[in-house]
Amino acid sequence: MQQDTNPSLIVLTLYIIGVSYVLNLMVESIQDQIKFIFDKAAVDKQLKEQELDDKISVAFKLKPSYDIDGLKELLLILTNQSKNLAVYVDWDNCSFAVKHKNQSRRVIRKSPDVSRDLGVPQSPSLVAPAQKLIEGVTAEDVFGKDQETGIYQAKKALVNIMALKGSPVRAQRKLYKKFISRREQLECSLQLVLRFSEVRVGLAPGQNVPPMCIITCPFIIRKLPWTYALPWNKKRKK
Repeated sequence: MQQDTNPSLIVLTLYIIGVSYVLNLMVESIQDQIKFIFDKAAVDKQLKEQELDDKISVAFKLKPSYDIDGLKELLLILTNQSKNLAVYVDWDNCSFAVKHKNQSRRVIRKSPDVSRDLGVPQSPSLVAPAQKLIEGVTAEDVFGKDQETGIYQAKKALVNIMALKGSPVRAQRKLYKKFISRREQLECSLQLVLRFSEVRVGLAPGQNVPPMCIITCPFIIRKLPWTYALPWNKKRKK
């Protein structure tokens, strides 16, 4: 004897299908969030190897999360811990690199009113003994010129993750899918070129050229789970 289908079971099935559909739409509508992680241990190791760990420290101020194309610059914090050394940041020899692109990009020290040609050489920044330098830095190709004000502004993502999605290179499209599904992370780095001079000696053009130091500051980029963007996770983002 054939049994009639339970109406309650049909309603429950339709309800589950409807809820699943709505949840999928909600997940798709939530903007992807990423996290930049500065590998401070790697930098501290380099400083120790070059016997600079008691002279300078390098840090970056980063937010807990960013939109996938939200990070346009890095906020560098360079502290001169010495008593008699002047530290110079040689901006024109610094570079920013993204591992999956195998490309080195020129670094620009960001200022409130960059109206000059970006190709003009940049003056080194001096960090006096026991002082701290806080500067926004980004790659040259991130800037775009505002037609009304004539000022260059950081308009593009420092690491263009979305470009991987539509890349003509199959390997990069696969990397994007792995990154979005949190099976892969991306890597980038800021290479700082520093010069040192004893304060009592001073720095004269062509004389007493301070020794050069190259510090590679690596970063890891991770895709955060979609639940991170939910409103009740706001406390965790602060």
